[in-house]
Amino acid sequence: MRTLSTLLAVAAAVAAACGPCPTPTAPTVAPAPAALDLAGAWPAAQRQPILDATQVVTLAPDLSSLTAGERAAVATLREVGEVFQALYEDQRHPQAAAARAALAAATGPDADDLRRLYRLFQGPIATTLDNERAPFLPVEPVQPGKTVYPWAITKDEVEAYLAAHPEARASLLAPRTVVRRATAAALDADLAALDRHPVLDALHPGLRARLAALRAAPDDAALYAAPYAVAYADALVRAHDLLSTAAAQVEPDDAAFAGYLRLRARDLLTDDYEAGDAAWVTATFGRLNAQIGAYETYDDELYATKAFFGLSVLVRRPAESEALAAALAGLQAFEDALPYAPKKRVRDRIPVGVYDVIADYGQARGGNTASILPNEAYITQRHGRTILLRGNIMRDPGLFTERDRVWEAAVAPAHHADLTSDGSFYRTLWHEVGHYLGVDTTRDGRALDAALQDAAGLLEELKADLVSLFVARALHAQGYYDDAGLRSVYASGVLRVLQNNRPRRDQPYQTMQLMQWNHFLARGLLAYDAASGALTIDHARYHDAVAAMLAEVLEVQAAGDKAAAEAFIARLTTWDDAVHGAIAARIRGAQRYRYTLFDYAP
Repeated sequence: MRTLSTLLAVAAAVAAACGPCPTPTAPTVAPAPAALDLAGAWPAAQRQPILDATQVVTLAPDLSSLTAGERAAVATLREVGEVFQALYEDQRHPQAAAARAALAAATGPDADDLRRLYRLFQGPIATTLDNERAPFLPVEPVQPGKTVYPWAITKDEVEAYLAAHPEARASLLAPRTVVRRATAAALDADLAALDRHPVLDALHPGLRARLAALRAAPDDAALYAAPYAVAYADALVRAHDLLSTAAAQVEPDDAAFAGYLRLRARDLLTDDYEAGDAAWVTATFGRLNAQIGAYETYDDELYATKAFFGLSVLVRRPAESEALAAALAGLQAFEDALPYAPKKRVRDRIPVGVYDVIADYGQARGGNTASILPNEAYITQRHGRTILLRGNIMRDPGLFTERDRVWEAAVAPAHHADLTSDGSFYRTLWHEVGHYLGVDTTRDGRALDAALQDAAGLLEELKADLVSLFVARALHAQGYYDDAGLRSVYASGVLRVLQNNRPRRDQPYQTMQLMQWNHFLARGLLAYDAASGALTIDHARYHDAVAAMLAEVLEVQAAGDKAAAEAFIARLTTWDDAVHGAIAARIRGAQRYRYTLFDYAP
């Protein structure tokens, strides 16, 4: 594994390259990555309630079937994961590197607690038991644009710049560029990265000339886009080298996986993922798989377009994978049944696999149950997508026990036996398939993220949730679910929407879950019994309630109207303390754990 000092050196280089500079229009600037004094950290009274509410889940899948070369490749991929972990933390906060250094040097039980909090929250900003975000170390409060935009820049300022420079929109809002102020320091740092790594100069033709032209007349009020490969040059060149090593290690056992790793190594230096994604989606791998790169945009609260780094190292469950692949034949019929028009053509079979997580890093860490990737529309249209189900997370008995506690606290006793781990597994599988179905561009041909901005991800997750429930009746009719299986999937759909606190608008998953909760209440699918303080479920209303909401979501996506999307979200995110608050209180009272910290076997 890489040493902490090496990672800190990489992080310091990255921070130096992308630190923004003062400007009259944005007086708040990112603090320099200087030494951090832990004297202002949370005392025990603040941190202990969170630590007491944190369970530790250790993932230790059986790797006995792996060859020596595959084991060596796993170790090397975990080194890449450590690089990505530091990058992800630095993408989210400019003082992450300083926090890591201070925590590494600190000793004693207080330091142990703070290191645990840092690892739990992947940085110095905690989410409290009241669902508020607060620094637990003496650092700047979180900003919506994180460090992939100038620190503390507002959306209004970006929009004003784009209005004056519309030609810059595509580059500034591209998923894998860092937006910088065109200061001499920022431009010098990027030019120096090209000097240190001539390969980047060759792979980004014209970039040096554009940077040099800006450097000739630096302008603190101007913005420019630095490709991730340049903004994070030292870290990504290191990741490239490690991926190339892993490819050589695994090639005797799995040439297809080795080919994917080599292409992904190159992708990291070009910021064009098509080659690696095409190999990832279309090739057939052996025992290993890996999600590698910057994909998901949920951490970008300014525009929801910037991708954040993550990595998962996975080992395949062959029997379950093959059974699921066979079950997914005939997807066009499900697409044709969705409540929207015109329908699109979908591939009859899509790659799907059930895996055990060996280790997760960065944006992929935190109990992700499944992924469907890639996200970029032009790549998915050309090559398709792949579904990765994380079996040892989805079926972990400790995690399911917590779900069961919530379920029994929230719903009437008549429904307690409905929920099973299989229901959650299959609802999650069809949620991921749901991303594959339905609207994927607006009627006038725009990408959904460009049209709907920070509402795009929320609505896409809402669509996928509803598709997983909408197709359940047809799957039951086909014999895919028996009666108990259908009821369990429906139970999982209800559990999914229940909240233990009122969501913040910057929480896309929780917000879309609250929207479903309110819709289900309005349609009579759910009802609150004030006498018992629990929810009842009317299964006769289930399918029609889901279909009605799904039709509305698909229409909002197809229209691509940001204002209409925000009105839709606002209408369904009300919170009634007498109903939502009462159920949330019952859930909090039943939960033993509110947070989960994942450990991985050596």
